[in-house]
Amino acid sequence: METGPHNRSDLKFRLDPEAKALIAVATPGPTSQSIDEAWLRDELVAQGYGALRYLPRAALPLLANYNSGKAVEVKIAECIDASLKIDISPDGLEAYLDINAAEGGAPMTRDVVMIALAEHGIGAGILPEEIDAAIAAGAVKRHVVAYGLPPEHGRNGRLESLLPEVRSRTPHEDETGHTDYRDLGEIPVVHPGAALMLLHPPTPGTPGLTLLGVQIDARPGKEVKYAANLPGTSLDPDNPDLLRAAINGQPVIIRGGMMVEPVFRVNAVNTASGNIDFDGSVVIKGDISAGMAVHVSGDIEIGGVVETATLEAGGSIVVKGGVMGGLGRKTTEEHHIRCAGCFNAAYAQQARIEAGDSIFIDDVAMQCELTAINHIHVGNKRRGHIIGGHVQATLTITAKVIGSPNRVLTHCTIGVNPLMNKQMQDMAKTRDGQETQLLEISKLLDFSRKNPGKLRPEMIEKAQATAAALSAGIAALREEEETLAKKIELSQQSRVNAQKALHDGVEVHMGKQCYRVTGEHGPSSIGLGEAGLELLPLEAVK
Repeated sequence: METGPHNRSDLKFRLDPEAKALIAVATPGPTSQSIDEAWLRDELVAQGYGALRYLPRAALPLLANYNSGKAVEVKIAECIDASLKIDISPDGLEAYLDINAAEGGAPMTRDVVMIALAEHGIGAGILPEEIDAAIAAGAVKRHVVAYGLPPEHGRNGRLESLLPEVRSRTPHEDETGHTDYRDLGEIPVVHPGAALMLLHPPTPGTPGLTLLGVQIDARPGKEVKYAANLPGTSLDPDNPDLLRAAINGQPVIIRGGMMVEPVFRVNAVNTASGNIDFDGSVVIKGDISAGMAVHVSGDIEIGGVVETATLEAGGSIVVKGGVMGGLGRKTTEEHHIRCAGCFNAAYAQQARIEAGDSIFIDDVAMQCELTAINHIHVGNKRRGHIIGGHVQATLTITAKVIGSPNRVLTHCTIGVNPLMNKQMQDMAKTRDGQETQLLEISKLLDFSRKNPGKLRPEMIEKAQATAAALSAGIAALREEEETLAKKIELSQQSRVNAQKALHDGVEVHMGKQCYRVTGEHGPSSIGLGEAGLELLPLEAVK
């Protein structure tokens, strides 16, 4: 049905500036046709009132009276000015602007915003260009229009190594728990007087200021100190922040600084040289003969091959050649290789190798017992085969090929080493004991402050020194616990990765779960899935 009045003069609109309202005046006659709301809204737009806030409830009596032929005067729309709201963040550093757009009324202006900011006590840190951008947008929510001055917290003290290449006994792992010691290089040597490390003191920081003019204190940086015992080093007499070498030897980064270990060099280890037991690092140019033993507190670097021998190192072990062990052979002696850091060799056969960090073998690990806290990686530029034996790592076991076509039993274990949970418990027990001691000493020091002269000065001094040592020890234990807890968490993503082939005869164990590989597979990964240990797509392996 056609709608709309024949004569537009029977429905007029009048804008009342004082009331900021649009009045509809209806005087329908006998010839007026009925109208509906859609026509009414289109008419408002056509007459230039589309921007005003339309009042749907007012339209009902207007339409009812008009269509029944009754004259009526109704406020049909309103002129609404733009409005705003200012909020300040809890820290007092940001001011947020909300703008509700105008509906036929006065638009927002920068002056209005500036007045509102002033009413909130904000006179500095205002961003005029952000105010203009908000106004241009018409309507905004939580638009930042003012910034306070945040405090610049102090930088922590730090120890800077002054040597381009130096080994570390406190390795930094990436987020996957991976530390790559694939190429440890040659053992570096320093001489007495060489600059080793520089201590940078903490900075106090610069206070900030809120938008309301309230000062925000800066957090001073944490102090760092050299450890009390750094063998082979001494502090520069003219600069107590500079650490220098006191002897010839290998520089090694440890917690709290750097030490210099003596380096012992020998052409080969055999019956002519005898066994080696050395407090430091050892460089062996040639081979280690069967039946020999090398025990050192630092690193061992071997230029040749290792026959059935015993190696123990407090650091890392690098074998430029390979390792031939005695597993499976009839022998009266049990030989092993054990290090606290990483083990690196070209190949290993029938060898028992344990590493406190990771094991890297370039070519083949055949019928070996390999145990590493973090990773085992076989294969660099060579074949990269793990064939037979027992291989155990907390995070990953990776090789180009695992197992062999003739189904040699290859036993892989991943996940948390039970010793790690015990280590966590032992750390927590030790820390609890130290915290109890610290609490008792704190009570003593509190008593001395409240009762001056009651305790001897030397007793107070000793208590303060003990409290400082306990605090440092507790902090170190907490850091170690956090690192271990992260490693235990990471172990849930443990994987056995075969980058090229995975053969029948491989078994993967994780806790009480076991996955036995059947058939031949290309690039594959075994780890926890929805149904426990299962064959998974091979992810990118570092």
